[in-house]
Amino acid sequence: MRLIFLGPPGAGKGTQAKLLTEKYNIPQLSTGDMLRAAVAEQSEVGKRAKAVMDAGQLVSDEIVNEIVSDRIDQPDCAAGFILDGYPRTVPQAVALAKMLEGKGLTLDAVIELKVDEEALLKRIENRVAETLAAGGKVRSDDNPESVKKRLVEYREKTAPLSQHYASTGQLKTVDGMADVGVVTREIEKILG
Repeated sequence: MRLIFLGPPGAGKGTQAKLLTEKYNIPQLSTGDMLRAAVAEQSEVGKRAKAVMDAGQLVSDEIVNEIVSDRIDQPDCAAGFILDGYPRTVPQAVALAKMLEGKGLTLDAVIELKVDEEALLKRIENRVAETLAAGGKVRSDDNPESVKKRLVEYREKTAPLSQHYASTGQLKTVDGMADVGVVTREIEKILG
């Protein structure tokens, strides 16, 4: 099973991907996690990615495509994977289709989590408060200004993916503002 989750930052893509990875025993490929790992390692690509992420912007297609291609080749992806936060742009979607075709793979579904942006900002503020209250470390991109920038960038660059995947017949939408369990059940209905 090979899936893509679409939706703005904070829509719940990561939460839903984690639930499905447990059910289907396939990995969640979060470009955010992979990029943060590169930043933590302070590799050359990690340093470039950190500067971009700290500015509240999206990392270049070249860096992300390379990370995703290498990750898909890992043995734990043989039975499938869930892409979380990738592709973010139509050019990345085109690159992904070519990448998968070159590997003899196809996508099973593209699931978009639809959300209300104002409620989403509240959700992210709550996530930050809960993380701090638990003594955790808040991600550098989890602040109102960064999130607002990411939402604008999402609308401009990522939202057209909905139209792209709708034209391929792969797009399915779910109300991402519903309770986590309700969202999970809706996704499972789509997957049959």
